[in-house]
Amino acid sequence: MKIGALAKLTGLSVQTIRYYEHEGLLSTAPRTEGNYRFYDETASHDLFFIKQCRNLGLTLEEIRQLIGYSSTPDEACNSINKIIDNHIQQVDVRLAELQELRRQLGELRTKCDAHQAVKDCGIMKELLEH
Repeated sequence: MKIGALAKLTGLSVQTIRYYEHEGLLSTAPRTEGNYRFYDETASHDLFFIKQCRNLGLTLEEIRQLIGYSSTPDEACNSINKIIDNHIQQVDVRLAELQELRRQLGELRTKCDAHQAVKDCGIMKELLEH
């Protein structure tokens, strides 16, 4: 199938597919006589895998490593577990950062009553002071 059909099937943009191909996450597609890229079912399977990984917030490097492990299916999966464990730790750090951001925004929100002029808005005053 051509790249447009693959994009429609996977829900990814043509640019994203080309980017993944450029980054080596997706095998380079052979070209037709008309110089169009031609993708097979393997490409769509690989893109669904990449998309799922991206939906989980995995980096391109982490995805690249996971793809590499798929070429050695009989090996132990300790390295895969380590990738996910490290990613969970990163998520935990981000959650703590978001909780702190939420606390700061909540505190900022207490600085203003609902029906004031902008010139009297405690939120604006607080933001302008910092």
